[in-house]
Amino acid sequence: MLSDFLKALRQLPDPRFRRVLLLGLGLTVALLVAVYAVFLFAIQSLTPDTVEIPLVGPVGGLDTLLSVGSFLFMIGLSIFLMVPVASMFTGFFLEDVAQAVEDRHYPWLPPAPKVSLYESIKDSLNFFAVLIVVNLIALVLAIFAGPAIPVVFWGVNGFLLGREYFTLAAMRRLGREGARALRARYTGQIWLAGVLMAVPLSVPVVNLLIPLLGAATFTHMFHRLNGTARRP
Repeated sequence: MLSDFLKALRQLPDPRFRRVLLLGLGLTVALLVAVYAVFLFAIQSLTPDTVEIPLVGPVGGLDTLLSVGSFLFMIGLSIFLMVPVASMFTGFFLEDVAQAVEDRHYPWLPPAPKVSLYESIKDSLNFFAVLIVVNLIALVLAIFAGPAIPVVFWGVNGFLLGREYFTLAAMRRLGREGARALRARYTGQIWLAGVLMAVPLSVPVVNLLIPLLGAATFTHMFHRLNGTARRP
């Protein structure tokens, strides 16, 4: 599984990889900025200029205080949401990443069936929702984990990333049911490969590469486990 990751890493200079990375990050930043703009507009529109406080009198500048607080809140929220949102958008372009991997490493394969835009959007949104829910659960568990917090984070996210990325990669060739059946046969290996993806999630900036590297790594892993990695 380390070889799958190293192959994906060596292909980062591929123009198609760079395109997906830039599109994913660009859409992620644009969405977070748009959410903050709406949030800020709501604060400035709904917050009165002054508030009457008993025994103190009118106090102004509340909207400014809330605006500054909301900015700090959005910075913290963006740290939490950056990877899940980037993963969602990268899912939209998974076909491009997988095709680039197959063109370079498995050129003998027949063309993969095209995935409809509806299916691509649905799977990406499902991945995003699961990623958010599981991370919230991991956040709650971390309160009781003490020094084992990194292990909880890596274990939970490793299971999730492995499960979702492998399924998305395998579905291109086997369909949804075939992907689930193959995943069930190699649950342990897929989980460990997911942990390999989860560890860099703790490293700022580097973690933004994980959606792209995950899609490429699990494309390699799928072909290896499915027996299609070798030229017939």
